Amino acid sequence: MTGTPDHPDPTPLTTPEDPRDLVGIGIGPFNLSLAALAEPLGELDTVCYEQRPAFHWHPGLLIDGATLQVPFLADLVTLADPASPWSFLSYLKSRERLFPFYFAERFHIQRAEYDAYCRWVSENLPGLHFGHQVDAVRWNPERALFEVDFTQLDADGEAEALGRTYTRNIALGIGTAPYVPEPLKPLAEAPTVPVIHAADYLDHRELLLNAEHITVIGSGQSGAEIFLDLLRARPEGREKIHWLARTEAFAPMEYSKLGLEHFTPDYTRYFHALPEAVRDGLVPHQWQLHKGIDADTIAAIHDELYRRTLHGGWPDAVLTPGVSVRTAGRVANTRVELHLEHLQQGARSRLTTDAVVLATGYRERPIDQLLAGLDPYIRKDSSARPRIDEQYRLVLDPSVTGGVYVQNAERHTHGVGAPDLGLAAWRSATILNSLTGRNPYPLPRRTAFTSFGLQAPEAPAGATGRIGEQRGNLVRLKS
Repeated sequence: MTGTPDHPDPTPLTTPEDPRDLVGIGIGPFNLSLAALAEPLGELDTVCYEQRPAFHWHPGLLIDGATLQVPFLADLVTLADPASPWSFLSYLKSRERLFPFYFAERFHIQRAEYDAYCRWVSENLPGLHFGHQVDAVRWNPERALFEVDFTQLDADGEAEALGRTYTRNIALGIGTAPYVPEPLKPLAEAPTVPVIHAADYLDHRELLLNAEHITVIGSGQSGAEIFLDLLRARPEGREKIHWLARTEAFAPMEYSKLGLEHFTPDYTRYFHALPEAVRDGLVPHQWQLHKGIDADTIAAIHDELYRRTLHGGWPDAVLTPGVSVRTAGRVANTRVELHLEHLQQGARSRLTTDAVVLATGYRERPIDQLLAGLDPYIRKDSSARPRIDEQYRLVLDPSVTGGVYVQNAERHTHGVGAPDLGLAAWRSATILNSLTGRNPYPLPRRTAFTSFGLQAPEAPAGATGRIGEQRGNLVRLKS
């Protein structure tokens, strides 16, 4: 049963006698991409469950003017199927906005527009069930199927009904969770203390602006955007903002064209083939590929600070990198005292503030609790993490004939591109090609000019000239 963006078809819940081909758990951009690319494949019976009542993508960070850090072509489908009716351009066409977008000449769209596009897909794509919380997953060896137990929630998030569906394959897309450093967890959990994660920034923006002094912690894009938004909204000469970060500098994101090739399928394959210990050593050193700050945002911050010096004096804003928060506590229940240490100087100090915004990023949600029923079947690496093959499947005991695919839970095996929107459509196509056993989405054999290892990448069919000559001259030495 298929539908169109204008006339979606209802998708009934399955019965044990009518198992699904694919059940997606979680409906964020990645499983939404998978569902959109699965929709035209008539042989696939696909359904996705999400406990939230509707699609929302980082609503607390949809700051006015904030843009995606990837081009609009990194939508849900285009890099696998440019002709898909679920593309961003199809969304613009449905809204009669193609010509305005054409003249706007925007390669990087606003986050709010990306969120609106994804909501349009989620509201029209068949087979998506919001308000359904998946509780457990098990393997049923008698039926050779996965059992997925779920709770249907009412509008208030209360349990309304229980259900079970059976499926041959599963795609986990449960996303990431806001990360709060240990020293600040007690404060973030206390309702009387304004210690707020960046994920909830817009919900508390007015409260923050009314605070006498604000501290932003975190040197990534979110921290920079929040600092800039607060700075612009504070009166000149009385800004009273501290911006602290553990990194040695408020560094720009690596955005050179060759640097961006770390977010290609070529690099993903190269990374996956490396030994586990080498992969683990690489990831922490690649932070600037995905945790730095967009150069335009850095420029906007400097421009705003500079503008505030035009009439003499300096803005009351302190920007200090290389600082860690050792401990934190409350002062008179309404203020926060941060105990700081400068990593290079070895110096320590205290900072009293009225509000804290934690732009401390996100962490992959653990999948072990949800997959506790599959634990005996899951093969793990030396650090007790799930092993994941090149097609994004958990490596399971051979007795399990179904597949469990993961989306954005595989950084330890596939590298920094795991959370990147630019690889979403390619990963979804890879999963569908693997799941169907055929090739509904032909994928390019080569995607980067860089040869990441001493084995040159395979050139496309018919390619001639210098690339072929270089491949012919390459000799790989044995260690």
